[in-house]
Amino acid sequence: MSDAVQPTAADVRAAVEALKDALDRHLAAVEGRASGTAGSGADAAVFSAFNELAAAGEVYDELLYDVYDEVTPFEVPATDGPSRYEGPEEPEALSVLIRRDYLIDDPRRLTAQAERITELDPESVDEEAAEEVGARHSVYAAIGVLFGEFEPDEIASRHKEFGLEEADATTWVAALEERPEPGEWLSAPFDAIDPEQVVCRFDVSEAFDEEELDADDR
Repeated sequence: MSDAVQPTAADVRAAVEALKDALDRHLAAVEGRASGTAGSGADAAVFSAFNELAAAGEVYDELLYDVYDEVTPFEVPATDGPSRYEGPEEPEALSVLIRRDYLIDDPRRLTAQAERITELDPESVDEEAAEEVGARHSVYAAIGVLFGEFEPDEIASRHKEFGLEEADATTWVAALEERPEPGEWLSAPFDAIDPEQVVCRFDVSEAFDEEELDADDR
């Protein structure tokens, strides 16, 4: 954005509404193909909607950063097109699978934060873990203390405070034909997802930036 025309909160709101519309168009195109209209025309509609969704997401992300100095956790990588969706037209439920990787950038900061938690609220922390953190400065025990105290989303927003560095991340939204029974997948939560039932996915990785730099060098 140039200095002459600064984006406003209204621009951000318009961009998020455009993103919502793009999400609806993309899902409608996917549903249309899945309902029996498969073919070159249906595939082209999904591909076009996919590209429009990616463009709308990029605009929203840029405006959000320019106005509020915030970013979204989503990035759509450049591909030859979306994978083919073969899931149910009218899902009974959704599974949202999230993986976030972190690098332990500062072990001392990590253990110091865990020690602070054990001092402020010793009853909320496992006694053995507290002893490991305090006496041996165990990174392994400190991780357990932090993730026992904070929700994953809070750790994601405050990762630098805990001596962590963000690495690759992905979010998959998968459609389910039947509602799962309580507890039925807890023993193996990530084994039963069929890639063809993934409605959409959002990937974040420095690898995409590195690929763009390699392409520019050629």
